[in-house]
Amino acid sequence: MPNDRINLTNQFLIAMPGMADPTFSGTVVYLCEHSERGAIGLVINRPTDIDLQSLFDRLDLKLEIEPLVHQPVFFGGPVQTERGFVLHEATGTTYSSSLSVPGGLEMTTSKDVLEAVAHGGGPSRFLLTLGHSGWSAGQLEDEISKNGWLTVAADPGIVFEVPPAERFEAALALLGISSSMLSADAGHA
Repeated sequence: MPNDRINLTNQFLIAMPGMADPTFSGTVVYLCEHSERGAIGLVINRPTDIDLQSLFDRLDLKLEIEPLVHQPVFFGGPVQTERGFVLHEATGTTYSSSLSVPGGLEMTTSKDVLEAVAHGGGPSRFLLTLGHSGWSAGQLEDEISKNGWLTVAADPGIVFEVPPAERFEAALALLGISSSMLSADAGHA
């Protein structure tokens, strides 16, 4: 029996205007894992009012890198919002709890990556979120089939170099479209 299941690991999910869940309206999600068991990802374009300095203070870590002090912490999704998730480029360093995304980035959930960042030895390009986005088996595929999401191969440059307010349009541009071209209504030919 052929395996015709789609694998969206290392892809962006771009919320369509008709997204039924207001939590995800206008979001871009980096998919860290997608399998027959479900999917996990991080919203990359929703900064919170918490900055790294505030979060590190709560964790009793001294952030020694001045340019990072005011970097925002992001809303990664509605699941485990009390837990931190660090999306970063591979550094060659092994952290206690990391998921290496095939062909893509790494997602680390252990405090050791934050300790490394605090002392200037961690990944130079990273995005820290509180919470993640998760889908049970078949749920994401169902949402895509109902015109909830567009998908495109992820570009780390959008995650780390594009200002958060511009990431939605930048992700759409990977498909050669802009938000003005999208409709909330699904059509049938």
